[in-house]
Amino acid sequence: MTGALNTVETKPAVLILLGPPGAGKGTQARMLEERFGLVQLSTGDMLRAAVAAGTPSGLAAKAVMEAGGLVSDEIVLGILRERLGQPDVKAGVILDGFPRTAAQAEALDKLLAYGGQRVTAAISLEVDDEAMIARVAGRYTCAGCGEGYHDDFKHPETAGVCDKCGGTEFKRRADDNAETARARLEAYHAQTAPLIAHYGALGVLETIDAMASIDTVATGLGSIVERVSA
Repeated sequence: MTGALNTVETKPAVLILLGPPGAGKGTQARMLEERFGLVQLSTGDMLRAAVAAGTPSGLAAKAVMEAGGLVSDEIVLGILRERLGQPDVKAGVILDGFPRTAAQAEALDKLLAYGGQRVTAAISLEVDDEAMIARVAGRYTCAGCGEGYHDDFKHPETAGVCDKCGGTEFKRRADDNAETARARLEAYHAQTAPLIAHYGALGVLETIDAMASIDTVATGLGSIVERVSA
């Protein structure tokens, strides 16, 4: 670890990465985890863990899912509240996949305020749509560990061998094609515009050019995290 967040405050920093599919949120979140000791909180992962652990919110989610329903924002927020109370998140968290709507953002604000916390920064990864479509259409991952690669931008150091785990099996998502990517981008912009306005009004919105190289974006994100967490 090359840096550490300020731990004077007992409450963890709460960071949100906003960006369309293919913007590099997952890659950058992993790098922030390694550098600052942050914990990436994926809505899906938290949900599965809460169900497996049998927490109150997890039991509520299990009942809804077994009945064939969709887990409500209220339950997701309950799971997040439980997760934020665990000791491994003391350095801070990166929220992945939540909030997605203005209503969820407002509910998150209330949840955090109840615990004496707030969103430390909402960082928007800004992209060029056409370039992003090309980026999404060329990506693939290691079937073993999930490390990401791209036909044009990131090859394994040894062809056909994963840099991270040495695996030789790779896969592509069925929806990683230009047509699907374009539709997802349109949906993202429609959904996220209110979030940009929301966090801008709160004074916690940060932006970064996500079309730069992975290392350049990582440096910029690291500078933002250091500044807002000081």
